[in-house]
Amino acid sequence: MNNAHEVEVSQVAAYFNVDLDKGLSDTDVFKARTRYGRNELAPEEATPLWKLILKQFDDLLVKILLAAAVADFVIAMSDGEGVLGALVEPFVIILILIANATVGVVTERNAEQAIEELKAYEAENATVLRNGVLQLVPAGDLVPGDVVEVAVGAKVPADTRLAGLLGNVLRVDQSILTGESHSVDKQVRPVLKDNPVYQDKTNMLFSGTLVTSGRGRGIVVGTGASTAIGRIRDALSAADAADEKTPLKQKLDEFGELLSKVIAAICVIVWLMNINRFKDPALGGWLSGALYYLKIAVALAVAAIPEGLPAVVTTCLALGTRKMAKQNAIVRSLPSVETLGCTTVICSDKTGTLTTNQMSAVGCAVVQSCAAGGSSLMEFSITGTTYSPDGMILGPSGAVLQRPADSPCLLHLAMGAALCNDSALVFRPDKGTYQRIGEATELALRVFAEKVGLPASVADHPHVYVPAGSAAAAGLGGGPLSAAGGGGGGGRGAGGSGAVGGRGGLTCNAHWAERFNRNATLEFTRDRKMMSVMVVGDGRSIMWSKGAPESILARCSSVLANNGEGVVPLTDAARASLVGATRRFGRRALRTLAIAYKPLPGGTKAVTPADEAGLTFLGLVAMHDPPRPEAARALELCRQAGIRVVMVTGDNKSTAEAVARQVGMLPPLSRGGGGPSSSYGHQNQSPYDDADADADEAALHGLSYTGQEFDALAGGGGFSSDEQAAAVDNVVVLSRVEPMHKLRLVEQLRARGHVVAMTGDGVNDAPALSRADIGVAMGSGTAVAKGASDMVLADDNFATIVAAVAEGRAIYNNTKQFIRYMISSNIGEVVAIFVAALLGVPEVLTPVQLLWVNLVTDGLPATALGFNRPDKDIMNVRPRRLDEPIVNGWLFVRYLVVGLYVGLATVAGFLWWFLAHGAGGNLSWGQLTSFQKCTEASAKAAGYSCAVFENLHPRTIAMSVLVVVEMFNALNNLSEDASLLTIPPWDNRWLLGAIATSMSLHGLILYVPPAAALFGVTGLSAAEWAAVVWLSAPVVLLDELMKALSRNVIRPRLQRQQARNGGGGGGGGGGGRSGGGTGGSGLKEVLIGGGGSSGEGGGGKGHGGGGSTGEAVLSMIGLRAVDKSH
Repeated sequence: MNNAHEVEVSQVAAYFNVDLDKGLSDTDVFKARTRYGRNELAPEEATPLWKLILKQFDDLLVKILLAAAVADFVIAMSDGEGVLGALVEPFVIILILIANATVGVVTERNAEQAIEELKAYEAENATVLRNGVLQLVPAGDLVPGDVVEVAVGAKVPADTRLAGLLGNVLRVDQSILTGESHSVDKQVRPVLKDNPVYQDKTNMLFSGTLVTSGRGRGIVVGTGASTAIGRIRDALSAADAADEKTPLKQKLDEFGELLSKVIAAICVIVWLMNINRFKDPALGGWLSGALYYLKIAVALAVAAIPEGLPAVVTTCLALGTRKMAKQNAIVRSLPSVETLGCTTVICSDKTGTLTTNQMSAVGCAVVQSCAAGGSSLMEFSITGTTYSPDGMILGPSGAVLQRPADSPCLLHLAMGAALCNDSALVFRPDKGTYQRIGEATELALRVFAEKVGLPASVADHPHVYVPAGSAAAAGLGGGPLSAAGGGGGGGRGAGGSGAVGGRGGLTCNAHWAERFNRNATLEFTRDRKMMSVMVVGDGRSIMWSKGAPESILARCSSVLANNGEGVVPLTDAARASLVGATRRFGRRALRTLAIAYKPLPGGTKAVTPADEAGLTFLGLVAMHDPPRPEAARALELCRQAGIRVVMVTGDNKSTAEAVARQVGMLPPLSRGGGGPSSSYGHQNQSPYDDADADADEAALHGLSYTGQEFDALAGGGGFSSDEQAAAVDNVVVLSRVEPMHKLRLVEQLRARGHVVAMTGDGVNDAPALSRADIGVAMGSGTAVAKGASDMVLADDNFATIVAAVAEGRAIYNNTKQFIRYMISSNIGEVVAIFVAALLGVPEVLTPVQLLWVNLVTDGLPATALGFNRPDKDIMNVRPRRLDEPIVNGWLFVRYLVVGLYVGLATVAGFLWWFLAHGAGGNLSWGQLTSFQKCTEASAKAAGYSCAVFENLHPRTIAMSVLVVVEMFNALNNLSEDASLLTIPPWDNRWLLGAIATSMSLHGLILYVPPAAALFGVTGLSAAEWAAVVWLSAPVVLLDELMKALSRNVIRPRLQRQQARNGGGGGGGGGGGRSGGGTGGSGLKEVLIGGGGSSGEGGGGKGHGGGGSTGEAVLSMIGLRAVDKSH
C-alpha cells in the first residue's frame, strides 16, 4: 500500500481486512505470506570468484602483456632454449599481473559487502497482535496487515502506518534514511502534503529506524523489498551494475590501444624493411630469413611494452592511499585516489561535514525592563561551538561578562536549561571527547548552563545563604545554594571570566541536579510543543518548562526582568518584542527555545498539563549546528581550484541556506538580517522588513531548491526538462532530499560531463555513493555507506576531502611523470632495436636484458617518482577535462625526442666498442655489418676473429648506457616543466635512493658471475664506464632545452588559448559570485607566495591576504608545497 500515509487508519485497516483489536488470524497470515513473501531482504547473488579473477585480466594493457609473455616464450623455445629457460621471462610478467589482479579482486569483494551489510538494519524480533494475543515473533515472519507494537529502544520491524500512541509521545530516529540526527515526533492523523519526503511522513514508521521515546501501535504496510530500506537496496544494486571505469583507467586503456597499434605497425614495418634480406644465404634461405626477422620484430614489440607500468601505477596509487590515511582519508578503492584529482563537483552533506554536528547555543534574549508598560530586550552572544563547555557570554556591546550568573535572567535560564533536560554529556578522558546521550538541543542547553556558571555568592562561598528577594534568587526565594564539588570546579563555575575549566565533568549541571530533585515530568507532545518537569529542593517545589516560543509565551502571565525589578506582569509590548526576537533568530535559521518556570504549592506530588499556565517567562535561547571553522577556508580553496560545491542535506531549507551563507556558499542576508559574522547581541540594527526578505529570496533564485522543487522542474519526474538542466548547472543548496534525489543529482551531473564526489553517512546515501565517481563516507556513518564508498573520512571533515583532491591531483601529475619516464625508455629500446636492424648490425639487446631494464632498473625510479612533491599551485588550476589525454601532443613529442636520444645513445655505445674502442673489436663498418657472413678464414685474413661478435662487452655497454641514461632521465622527471636548477635532485630523496638501488642492482648482474651468465653481461673497464657516462649525461641538457621551450612558448600559447575560450563556473557557489558553468578555464592563477594577491575567473574568486588561503590549507592537509613557478 503506497498511499497509507495520506488516508485514515480505518481505511488502511479495511484495505488489509484487519481488526485493530485482534490482528490477523493464522489463515490471514498464511495468505499474506503467500502473496507478499517473507519480510527480509533477499540475499544478493555474489559474483563468483573465478569471474572476478577473469575480470581483472579484461584490460587491454594486460592483454598486451599476456601476448608479450606468450611471444617471449615462443621466441625462446624456437631459439633452442629449454622449457624452464623459456619460462623465466613469461613467469615474471605473469607474476606481476597476478599481483595486480589480487588487489582488484580484494577491492571488489569489499564493495559487494555493502549490500549484505544492509541486513544489519533488519529487526530480529517483533511484537505482533495475532488472534487477539500479543506475541513475539521473528521479524521475518511479519506480513502486510499485521498489527505491531513498538517501544523505546526497539528497531521498527517493517514499514508501518501508525494507528495509535500508547503514551504521550512517540519519537523515532530516522537518521539511517534521512541523514539528520534529530528524532522525529510521530502522530496518527493523515499527511495530506503533496509528494511528501520521509521527514514529512510523520504517521509512518520505517523499517530499520530506531524508537527513541514512547510506545505505539500500527499496521504493517510494507515488508522486505517493498520497504524504504528495501528500495535503497535495489537502487544500490542498480548503481553497482552501472559501474564505470575511472578516468585514469579510461586513459590507460586509450594509451594501451594506441600502444598496441604502434607496436603492430612497428612489427610490420621492421619485417617489411628487411624483406630483401630474407634470401640472405647466411640465414639459410628465404623462409628462414623471414622467420629470423619476424623474431626481431616480435622482440622489438616486447621491448616497446612497458611491462612494469601496471605495477608502478598500482604502487603509486597505494602510496597515495598511505599519504591520505595520515590525513584521515581512508581509501577503499585504489583508482579513486587519482579520480579525486579531476573532480569538478563535490556534493557535500551538511550535518557533520560542513558543520560540527554539535548543536551549540549562540545567543539568548531576555526582557531587560517592563517599566511604564513598555519593554526593552537585552540580547547576549555565546561563544564556543562544540560540546566542550569552553566559551563566554558576551553582552550587547560585545564585552565579556565576568560573572554571567550574577544576571538574574541568565542564572534562571541556566537553571532551567540544566533541570528541564533529559540528555547526558560525559567527558571521556581516554579519548579527550564528550560522550553524548540524548537530543542535540538538550545537549546544547547543558553546555549553555556551564557557560553561564554559578553566581559569585555560591562559587566564592559554597555554604552562603542567598537572601530571598536578592537578584540571584529573584522569584525562587532564599535558600542555601550549596555548591557541588567544592565551588564549581575552579572554572566558570568558580566565577572566573575565562573559558570553563573542569573538563572532567559538567560542574554547574551537577550543582543544580544535587540541589533540586526531579519528582515529576510532563513529556513533550506535538500538541503542547513543550516539556515540563517538577523539581523539589530546599522545601520548595518548582516547575520548569521549555519548548517552542509561541507555546511558552501563550502560557506565561509574568516575566522576570533582568534589571532587578524581579517578576513583573508580561505586557503586550514585551510579548511583541519577544515574538520579534524569535523571528530574527528564525531568519538566521537558528533553533529557538523558550524557558519559563512556576513556583508550585508545597507538597505538590505531580503535575498535569493544566498546571502549565500562569508561567513566568525567563528568556529565549537560540542555537544551531555551527559550521566547522575550516569549512569556509576549504570551500574557498575549492573555488580557486575550479571545483563546484553543492550542499545536499535532509534538513529544512532555511537551515541549509543559513549554513551555506555562513560558509560563503550563498550571498549574505540584506541589512539587519545578520550574517555569518554578525553579533547576536546587537540592538541598534536596521529593521529587517519584508522588502529585505523578498530581496534575499530573489538572490537565491536558481541557487537553492528543496527536493520537491527539484522534482517539479522535471515536469513529472523526467530528465529532459530544460529548467532542471539549468538547475543542475547552478544549484548550490539542495535541501529536504530523499535518497533518490541524491542519486538523480549525481546521474545528471555525470551526464553533463562532471566528475562527481558525493559524501554521505546514512543507509540512504549508499546508492548515490555507489553511483558517484567518488563516494565519500563518513567515519561515523553506517557500515552500508562505508561499504558503498570509495573513501572514508575518519574525521567527517569537509577539509579532508579538499586535501584528498589535492593529493589526487598530485598523484595524477606524478603518474604522467613516470609514464613519460617509462615510455621514453621503451621508445629508446625500440629505436635501438629498430636502428640496429636497419643498419644490419648484431643484436644490441637481448629480450632478457630488456625485461630486466623494464621491470627492475626502470621500475624503481618510476615508483619513486610517485613521491614527487606537489606543485605549489596545484589547487589554483581548473580540474583537467575528462577527455584530456594522458599524453598530449607536445608531451608525445618530448617522449619521442628523449626516446630517440636514448635509443641512439644505446646503439652508439654498442658501435663504439666495435669501431672505436682501443680495447674493443677494432672493426671496420663493412666487417661489422657483414657479421652474418663471417667465416674464421676471412676474419683471420682481416686480422680479427668471428668470436668478436659473441663478446659480451658491447651488449653490456649498450645495456649500461640504457640504464644510466634512464637514471639521468629520472632526474628530468622531478617536474614536467621546472628546471633542475630550481628543483635540485635531493627534492625527492626517494628518487635518489631508487637510482642508487637500481645502479647497485645493475652492478650486481655485471659483477656477480651467476647473474652475469644469466643476463649475458660482463664487468666493464674504467674507460668503458667513462664512455657510458659521456653518452648518457647529455639527456639532461636535451630535456632542459625542451622544458625551456615548454615554459616560454608552449604553456603561454595554451594560456592564451584558454583565455580566449573564456571561463566557466569554477567555484559553483561562493557568495553568489559563481557562474555555475561546467568548466573553470577562465580561472587565472592565484599566486600563493604573497599576501594580498587575488585571482578571479568566470566561476569564482580567490583572495589571498595575510598569507594565502591556498598555502594555509595545503599546510593544513599535509601537502608540502614546492615552488615550481618561473
